[in-house]
Amino acid sequence: MAFPTVEVVESYSTAHEDYDAVILVGDFAQQLPAEFADYVERAQQLDQRVGKHPLLLTADVFGGRLITAPTGPLTRDYDDVRSIADAAGVGARIAQQAGAKMPLLVVFGTADDARYGQAEAVAYWGACQELYEPLEAREALGEEELETIRSIGVVGTLDNEWLTAVESGKRVARDLCGTEPERMAPPKFAEYLQQTFAHTPVKVTVIDDIQQLQHEYPLLMSVARASLKVERHWPVVVRLEYNAPAAEQTLMFAGKGIVYDTGGADVKTGGHMAGMSRDKGGAAGVAGFMKTLAEMRPDTVSAVAELGLVRNSIGSDAFVADEIITAHSGVRVRIGNTDAEGRLLLADLLSHLRVQAGNYPRPQLFSVATLTGHAALAKGPYTALVPNGAAVAQGLHDKLWQAGEVYGDPTEVSWSRREDFSFVAPRTKSDDVLSSNNGPSATTRRGHQFPMAFLAIASGLDKHGNDSDHPLPYVHVDIAGSGVENGDWQHGKPTATPVTCFAGAYLHK
Repeated sequence: MAFPTVEVVESYSTAHEDYDAVILVGDFAQQLPAEFADYVERAQQLDQRVGKHPLLLTADVFGGRLITAPTGPLTRDYDDVRSIADAAGVGARIAQQAGAKMPLLVVFGTADDARYGQAEAVAYWGACQELYEPLEAREALGEEELETIRSIGVVGTLDNEWLTAVESGKRVARDLCGTEPERMAPPKFAEYLQQTFAHTPVKVTVIDDIQQLQHEYPLLMSVARASLKVERHWPVVVRLEYNAPAAEQTLMFAGKGIVYDTGGADVKTGGHMAGMSRDKGGAAGVAGFMKTLAEMRPDTVSAVAELGLVRNSIGSDAFVADEIITAHSGVRVRIGNTDAEGRLLLADLLSHLRVQAGNYPRPQLFSVATLTGHAALAKGPYTALVPNGAAVAQGLHDKLWQAGEVYGDPTEVSWSRREDFSFVAPRTKSDDVLSSNNGPSATTRRGHQFPMAFLAIASGLDKHGNDSDHPLPYVHVDIAGSGVENGDWQHGKPTATPVTCFAGAYLHK
């Protein structure tokens, strides 16, 4: 699994001469680094675009290539570190197109602003994001043909191991999220994970026995029912576990891995099915974080993840609205819409984690999913966090929010309210909870908040709030707006969210 390796150098003057380009990232309206100021100023006399647009200049620097990658202003109230990532990505692409193999990133003008405390790391990850090529393309054409930049230098005081571990996780997440539905059907998704975590401290358990799944994951299997006629589409649950040697806390993840979502019996129409191979972004993001964890091997943070890998197919045995299905938790769920399928498998996964939570120190539960169009509409390109009372009491949402701001993987908090629980309340004594209304979430009030209420009830986590003897902190993480670039679910490059956010919050010292 190749991506540009990183080399950290203390300063430009101490860098070795193997670099063949310099990418200068910052606000060119501010003071420039002395090593490059003359070159930029002379170029500005001939070309007014210099410092305003990304350009390649000839200069007496490594490789003779000085690439100016302006961020624009960085000091306004609403500016954030993503401007660094964006500029570094553009600069890296110019370097690649110019034939460079080993550029050096130089970030300037951010030292006195806490928002940019990880600017150099974010620049490296931004370059890797831009240079990433899809798994199918690499398999067909070869990594060396497509990903020609083999190493990136970064000027700063950074930890190589940390930068590499995060990028390793992000690459796994992009591969799993972005790959087409046959190449990453449930069994192949599981196979990718087995290969990824071979010879690492993360234990991989694959549950693919249909009878076992029907018994232990009944909601998940209702979604999978129509896929059982095609063996290569059979569902899988993958469990990933890392046990820290001196564990003080345990992160427990449920990841939505809908490898293709037709909508089921409530079929997606009007072209809205295209891009639904990316509906596995939640499971992909969790797997990516676990890869970073495997590389970092923290002493005090354990993690358990259950990933539900399912194809929501159409067929004569498809589940339909109005069915009542008893979840792993024992809660009776009335199906409101088969295109609200992700929450069903998440509820079973969370229920398993709830039962296991007492076996681990300081358990913290998370569901990660490309769950609702409403999250994308309400939050735009930001991940939505919906915490329960116990998570609020422990400040988990704030911890994630702060990490996202500094590491360029931002989130916004939404609150769980009584209206959300009323919305999914049963209408008769035949069932205990309603999975969804029968309209699109994007046009439903509180369309990304009420699913968290359903998840809490259907998984049994509603019995573990602050008013219980055994509170369990739980945060629902909806990445429907942040999972791909520019919100383009068919063609946009996966962003690997929330790998960096969780890694920054829990793994970086």
